[in-house]
Amino acid sequence: MITVARSRQGHADRGAVSVELVILAPVLLVFVLMVIFAGRWAIAQQAVASAAADAARSASLARSAGDAAGSASSAGYASLDNQDLRCQNQEVAVDTSQFNLPPGIPAQVSVTVTCVVDMSDLVIPGTPGSRTLTATMTSPLDTYRSRQG
Repeated sequence: MITVARSRQGHADRGAVSVELVILAPVLLVFVLMVIFAGRWAIAQQAVASAAADAARSASLARSAGDAAGSASSAGYASLDNQDLRCQNQEVAVDTSQFNLPPGIPAQVSVTVTCVVDMSDLVIPGTPGSRTLTATMTSPLDTYRSRQG
């Protein structure tokens, strides 16, 4: 009579997949949330930079410092609203000091846009509830166009 020995391979690892899943699931969840956080932060930073560029371009087309400040502020706030950024607090600061330079001298206008973005809906340990994003852009003024300080 021939006896066949049964192999017990595979029975020693029984339940190991469940343990691995319990250990890896929180790590994978935190990783996915961090990727989402980084993506939202990058998109928000790009939106603030775009708003600053729009505001600087709008200011550079104005003929006076007062008009430049008004049009830059309008363009900056409108750009933030159009991009649906939902800032908790936003500010557009315009530097029109070079409008006082006489025509023929290169000059530029600078705009700084600041936005506090709420990220508290992403519950990730160690991340802040809100981030302050700031971007500064400059745009040249036409060298030979008359301007008023």
